[in-house]
Amino acid sequence: MMNIMQKLFLGSVFVSLFVVALFVAIDQGSKANFCANSISCIKDLAGIYDKTKLSAEFEGGIFGVPYEVAMDIPPVGNVLGDSTLSKRIEIDLTNQRLYAYEGDRKVYDFLVSTGKWGRTPTGTFNIWIKLRYTKMEGGNKSLGTYYYLPNVPYTMYFYNDQTPKWRGFGIHGTYWHNNFGHPMSHGCINMKTEEVEQLYSWAEPPSTKHTTYATNSNPGTKILIYGEAPNE
Repeated sequence: MMNIMQKLFLGSVFVSLFVVALFVAIDQGSKANFCANSISCIKDLAGIYDKTKLSAEFEGGIFGVPYEVAMDIPPVGNVLGDSTLSKRIEIDLTNQRLYAYEGDRKVYDFLVSTGKWGRTPTGTFNIWIKLRYTKMEGGNKSLGTYYYLPNVPYTMYFYNDQTPKWRGFGIHGTYWHNNFGHPMSHGCINMKTEEVEQLYSWAEPPSTKHTTYATNSNPGTKILIYGEAPNE
């Protein structure tokens, strides 16, 4: 039979193991539930401009959606490229830049803003959907990181086996800041709207109407994300 000291020791071991397991479960759960747009994720896939949503919120400021974003420009076909060549997008987190290639030829080189309040994932991804407009919402009001951004233009969501579609990481236009070259997002890749419009038209699959899904016969452009974002 166990004496009192043995029972106390085993009891303390059991409690310690329970606490460790609890923290691991919480940590895994938080990682599993994290997405770039922590409230909305990818619920809005209609791709249509919402005329009832004309104000936005970012970093505690409330402002109107600019008129030029509201203009519903018809989607255009792929431009600037030869579709027979392999296309890829590279995102350099260290230098906060996006490069687009056709084969070995660089066709675009843009400043971007990647994750600040949420980490932009690294690895190899593919575009799975293109949305002319979408709503993004997330962050935390008590921490001053809340954002509500309707009618985000030219969004291209990407994914891979480790970063599923529902987590809502994408490349998109930005009307709420102009601080490109510095991390500013919750994990997405922010671009100037006039520049992402060019990328949106160039990237696969070719745009059709307001929502375009990649398919097996017409897969989305490959995206490579590498480096480490500046700690700003």
